[in-house]
Amino acid sequence: MTRGELAEKNFKEGCNCAQAVFLAFSDLTGLDEATAMKIAASFGGGIGRMRATCGAACGMFMLAGLENGSAKAGDAEGKMQNYALVQDLAAKFRNENGSLICAELLSGVRSQETGTTNKWDNPTPEARTEEYYKKRPCEELVGISARIVGEKIAEMNK
Repeated sequence: MTRGELAEKNFKEGCNCAQAVFLAFSDLTGLDEATAMKIAASFGGGIGRMRATCGAACGMFMLAGLENGSAKAGDAEGKMQNYALVQDLAAKFRNENGSLICAELLSGVRSQETGTTNKWDNPTPEARTEEYYKKRPCEELVGISARIVGEKIAEMNK
């Protein structure tokens, strides 16, 4: 199973977008599943279901920090290297998907839900039904994110 397929499977099993991507690399992070799930928990739904930066992209960025983040306060060079990596990942994601913003990626879903009680600022996640999965691009986005960050990690570790 590829990391992308694993991320998609994680999402279909109920992980949020960030958790799905982050957990797909738990064997590389050295984190147990529960810790990985908790670290990524707040980033689903475009960060706390506020529909800001896509959770799948946030999952990539968290992995970038573990792979290439600075562990010293005041390490300007380390920050610069990590920010460059994050910007590269973000550009690849944006080029493939048109945006990094959850609300924009879900714009078709949002227009379908106008007039419902499920407002974007509501912290209650929607029930994971077959209809939920059919109308959202999230499953595909987590797969794309896992592929992008996996390719970058492999490239960095050559």
